[in-house]
This record gives sequence, structure tokens and C-alpha cells, in this order.
Amino acid sequence: MAVSKLEYIWLDGYKPTQSLRSKTKIEKDFSGKLADCDMWCFDGSSTEQAPGGSSDCLLKPVFICKDPGRKNAYLVMCEVLSSDGTPHPSNGRATIEDDDNDFWFGFEQEYFLWNPATDKPLGFPEGGYPGPQGPYYCSVGANNAYGRNIVEEHLDACIDAGLNIEGINAEVAAGQWEFQIFSKGAKEAGDQIWIARYLLERIGETYGVSINWHCKPLGTLDWNGSGMHANFSNTTLRTCGKKETYDIICESFRPFVKEHIEVYGADNHLRLTGKHETASIHDFSFGVSDRGASIRIPIGAVEKGWKGWLEDRRPNSAADPYKVAARIIKTVKTAKV
Repeated sequence: MAVSKLEYIWLDGYKPTQSLRSKTKIEKDFSGKLADCDMWCFDGSSTEQAPGGSSDCLLKPVFICKDPGRKNAYLVMCEVLSSDGTPHPSNGRATIEDDDNDFWFGFEQEYFLWNPATDKPLGFPEGGYPGPQGPYYCSVGANNAYGRNIVEEHLDACIDAGLNIEGINAEVAAGQWEFQIFSKGAKEAGDQIWIARYLLERIGETYGVSINWHCKPLGTLDWNGSGMHANFSNTTLRTCGKKETYDIICESFRPFVKEHIEVYGADNHLRLTGKHETASIHDFSFGVSDRGASIRIPIGAVEKGWKGWLEDRRPNSAADPYKVAARIIKTVKTAKV
């Protein structure tokens, strides 16, 4: 009789930034199918999701893939439900209005590999700082690329799990990296980002390296922050062929700056300064090929005759992709096109 390990993964209720939680369920003769994953429960009083006197919360499986790090194992992403079966207030996935998967999302997830012993990124000396920014972006060589073994192992793990990872690269600051995930459907894009984050955290454990998702872990010093740029499209953007339509959709974001910033990650004011390839948190702008704008219109979309996608550059590295996608979809649907 075959025995499988199912790792049920969910988001806790901590604010302002939720964290991953998980626990293992053993199943005999498991089919490997999401439909055969049972609902489960956990102690919500230990995750800021329920009071101690009524602590049960439910785990609703919504996405499954192979677990590349364990034998006969699967990773099961779950939504958190309250004990009455309704979506928990911390459940951002349940707020996504994309039942027909018309919205496609590609998230560019940046992060720092962090040394807990020094409380600094890999590549930073115990005292002081490495050389200034410049040689680290897409770098090669031990003098500039730090932690590549972890990053390569993570890439292989994502591929082995069946995630739609589209690439990796070293980023602008020392010890900073990025991976990209794409999916046709907002919910699955969020599922895959969270599973990829989980795999990176778990691989980091084996090296004694933590993953720092904060958007400005080095403070206000002259080092780039970490983002999670959200590339998105719907049928209109992919097929319209009109600059005017792109302009209307971009302008639809202007009245909702506050609502977007609220779900684009904690401490984003430290990152969205107007420097380091960001727009100011106080402004809203869009432009073709403009990495200093709030929303960039990719040159690729223009070259295809105004058919393609947009990139919201404001979400930061610690943002919840579910909430980011939900807000973008809600705003795009207000556009009168």
C-alpha cells in the first residue's frame, strides 16, 4: 500500500504581512489529484486567525503539485475558511473575481538571501558594505553573485514541481535575486507564487539562509528595494490594437491609488521614492517603456500594434499576489472600453 505525504500550506493572519504555514498529512493510496485532497483544519488561535475558545479554522485545498524535496509527496496550497465554511477575512484568494481565467498574470518576485548570523544579505561583510551597486545585476562570478547554489536549486525545484517558472536572475543589490512566474488565471498565478516562495524558504533552511521578503531590508540607504512587479492582461489588452484603449485602462487606475497601495505590501513608502526605478508613492503615472512610472506599457505591446499587457511596478516583494491580482482586476473592470 503506497503512502504519500501531503504538505498542506496556507497563509496565517499576521498583519501587516502574512507568512506561510504548513503541516503534513499522510494518505494511503493517494491519487495525486486535487479532488481527492480532503478538507483539513488547524489551530487558528496560534496563527492570529481565531480566538482560543473557538480556534478551529478550515483548510480548503485549491492547488496541488509534486513536492520535489520529499519522496512520495505533494504540496497542497489551501485557502483558509472560518469554522462555518465561509472565507476567512485573511483569505485574499477568495476575493479574486476571475472565474473565467480571462486575466493572465506574470509576477516578478524579488528577494534577498539573508545571513541570520550577520543580519545582512549574502555578500555583505560583517562590518560595512560591499562595493556600490552596479556589478551585481545579472552578474557572473564569485565576486558579485552570492548564493547562486541556492537559487539554482530553487529553479530546479520549481521545474520539478511543475510550476510555470519563466526565469531567474541576480538583481541590482548584492545578495538580491528574482524569479518570474506566469499563469493564465489570477488565482493560479497567486498559487504558484506562494508555492515557489514556500520552496525557496524550505531550501534556504538546508543552508541556514533565510529569505528576506521586505521591500527595503537595508533601510533608506542607496540600495535598490525589492518589488513584485505585476504583469497583467485580459482579452481586451491582448487584442484591442488601440493606443486609446491602453490609455483608458491605465487612467482607470488613477482614482484608486490609495486602494492599490493598501494591498501592495507593507512599508512601500520606503521603496516607492521616485528613485531606484520606482515612481513616488504620492504620484501616479504611466508611460511606454518607463520603469520610473507607476505602470509601464511594455515596448513589446506597442510593437505588436497595441496588443499585449501592462506592468504595475508598485507591488513590493512582500505583497500577497492574491490581493494584488484582486485589486488590479477590480480596477481594470471599471475602465469604460
